[in-house]
Amino acid sequence: MKVLGIETSCDETGVAVYDSRAGLLGHQVYSQIALHADYGGVVPELASRDHVRKLTPMVGQLLDELALTGADIDGVAYTAGPGLAGALLVGAAFGRSLAWGWGVPAIGVHHMEGHLLAPMLEPDQPAFPFVALLVSGGHTQLVQVAGVGDYELLGESLDDAAGEAFDKTAKLLNLGYPGGPALSALARDGDPDRFRFPRPMTDRPGLDFSFSGLKTFALTTLQQESEGLSGDDLQRLHADIARAFEDAVVDTLAIKCQRAVRQADSRALVMAGGVSANRTLRARVDQLMAELGGRAYYPRAELCTDNGAMIAYAGWQRLQAGQHEGPGFAIRPRWPMQELVAERPPNA
Repeated sequence: MKVLGIETSCDETGVAVYDSRAGLLGHQVYSQIALHADYGGVVPELASRDHVRKLTPMVGQLLDELALTGADIDGVAYTAGPGLAGALLVGAAFGRSLAWGWGVPAIGVHHMEGHLLAPMLEPDQPAFPFVALLVSGGHTQLVQVAGVGDYELLGESLDDAAGEAFDKTAKLLNLGYPGGPALSALARDGDPDRFRFPRPMTDRPGLDFSFSGLKTFALTTLQQESEGLSGDDLQRLHADIARAFEDAVVDTLAIKCQRAVRQADSRALVMAGGVSANRTLRARVDQLMAELGGRAYYPRAELCTDNGAMIAYAGWQRLQAGQHEGPGFAIRPRWPMQELVAERPPNA
């Protein structure tokens, strides 16, 4: 079965074809970073319009590169939520229309389920069950995964997601948009001993997160320490704050991951989402899982951010189990992942 995947939940346009026998045949991602940079964040209307412009030529180009036509596609998967309503509508309408025109089934995919299953696109896959840390600009969640669609939410951020906190703190340091990768790069030059930021909610039981206070702590530190500084001294201060902030986020995530895998008695941890590409976080989680006698699994870096490949794979899982949409389509800008139903084989 060959499935075309379409991702348009926010500011990346992603298309891909997944083959159940040959694996990922190809994918393309177009980032709207340059479009939104002047505004310091995603402008929903601009994002939607850009998806409209990009989808048709991207799908056509991908199929041409793979020497495929619509007759070779057995199903279409598109992101139905969560995400920006206008952006989701573009991908859902486009994907459902293609499926109708080609006479194949279509399925709306949960964006975070796509991230969660992205490591399954790698040659060395985790086996069910496992614990997953989904960490991105919009979500920070710990999930116990028994199988496709069989998810138990263990903990989540009560305010800012980790990626959102990275971007907001980067803005305080004048690092531009998107700020997360720039902050991580700056942190590599920082002194790890100059500042110590709090590790929020690690001094109490539970698996929930809170990152908004770290941004405030960074702002307070910047205001107190920057008076009278300029040039290299100010740049050094920014680097030291970036280092302290990143260390605090990484430590917090690692502490909660340790609690989660022990609670679930698991030896496998999947980490996915944009922030999972962070090298410091990966190194810390690798060390943690080795100490626990287990292993961490990640998608390759290019599949950490939003992409069509993860949607194609998650869609294939649902389609091969006999699930598909009717002639209409719907989007869900807010869609708790625990509302998903477990995968069931046909005629079960």
